[in-house]
Amino acid sequence: MKAKELRELPVEQVAEKLEEAREAYYKLRFQFSTGQLPNTAQLQIARREVARITTVLQEMELAKE
Repeated sequence: MKAKELRELPVEQVAEKLEEAREAYYKLRFQFSTGQLPNTAQLQIARREVARITTVLQEMELAKE
């Protein structure tokens, strides 16, 4: 999901998306460590997704102040 799309969502939904992205990243890391992840590029994509959502969420929280 792009940052522009995330900014249009309410804060609660963005927080839910962050939890989902973190869970997905955790699962990918676990698969990688056990040798079951065929495409290791997915780790980088998932990590960037978590960072993108975290950034947008922080922007929203700063905008409230």
